[in-house]
Amino acid sequence: MRVTFNANGRPVEADDVWEGESLLFMLRERLGLPGSKNACEQGECGSCTVYLDGAPVCSCLVAAGQVQDREVRTVEGLADDENGLDPVQQAFIDAGAVQCGFCTPGLLVQTHDLLEREPQPSDNDIREALSGNLCRCTGYEKIMDAVRLASARKCSGNSSEVSR
Repeated sequence: MRVTFNANGRPVEADDVWEGESLLFMLRERLGLPGSKNACEQGECGSCTVYLDGAPVCSCLVAAGQVQDREVRTVEGLADDENGLDPVQQAFIDAGAVQCGFCTPGLLVQTHDLLEREPQPSDNDIREALSGNLCRCTGYEKIMDAVRLASARKCSGNSSEVSR
């Protein structure tokens, strides 16, 4: 089957998609968007998190055919050509929260969603929002620092100033 949808603001088509194919596979293997990672394939680790119609989902659990005529935004789509990296992405770099990088794409999308809903989250809010994203490097304190930094920058209106 052919699947037509918008990925990161651009119309895309994928041909010969089989019924059991996941959105994650289609993004990575057919559309060349490798940012979302394939780890557990059971929705347990969150490394494949993308936006689907504005809501974060585990793309390994979404059938590719379900995105027909819908909007998908991956970690690649957080950055834009005009402004570069999203402030959340920059905060993860500045706080040293990238580590091995495998869980980072899902954490970035989930953090982006959190800060859109709650610009000044408490530590408990952050932990709750990121509870579905596992980091095998166990560097959660750096991740917490990055979310706090992104929040502080968002609230100050400065997307790149380091204000810890």
